[in-house]
Amino acid sequence: MTRIKPLSLEELPDETRASLKFSENLMGYVPNSVMTMARWPELLSAFRGLVSVIYGDSAIDNGLKRLIGAVVSAAAGCQYCMAHTTLGARDTGVEKDKIAAVWEYQTSELFSAAERAALDLAFAAGQIPNAANDDHFAALDPHFDERQKTEIIAVISMFGFLNRWNDSLATALEDKPFESASALFTPDQWQPGQHRRTS
Repeated sequence: MTRIKPLSLEELPDETRASLKFSENLMGYVPNSVMTMARWPELLSAFRGLVSVIYGDSAIDNGLKRLIGAVVSAAAGCQYCMAHTTLGARDTGVEKDKIAAVWEYQTSELFSAAERAALDLAFAAGQIPNAANDDHFAALDPHFDERQKTEIIAVISMFGFLNRWNDSLATALEDKPFESASALFTPDQWQPGQHRRTS
């Protein structure tokens, strides 16, 4: 159970309904993390703005952004966000085989050199302490311009917030991302942990 109880639909303040609809349109369901953020409507509104910019008009592929989110979340250990981002990758058109191979992105032929460079940075930046260094950025240079690199860092940083939020709260994982991640990955690759407790 989430450590701060999410609001129910009936308890949702009027000013948060736009954020609720935004989440439904973006993800196909309303995440429990959003229903907890709704306890502070201004936070939810600000976060919605950030997400809409990061996943809106983009200089890099939104499927890659979801995979960046998955890898940074894996580095941080957030099972909740790993399930959400891999489902999001699927929903934005990333092939199932590629998503299933995301944990082997460094050696899988399904990933380009550009994707490997972005995912290497995501994995390094998601670690505590942050392991990103000049070499990670130098590896981006042949593949991404300054705007694209800014978008990569924005995705990584957004998931820094989400990883802390959802792991600290033990946010309950919804059925749709749970079923997707369970079907995509073996138990040694992903488990819901505290996000799918039965008691």
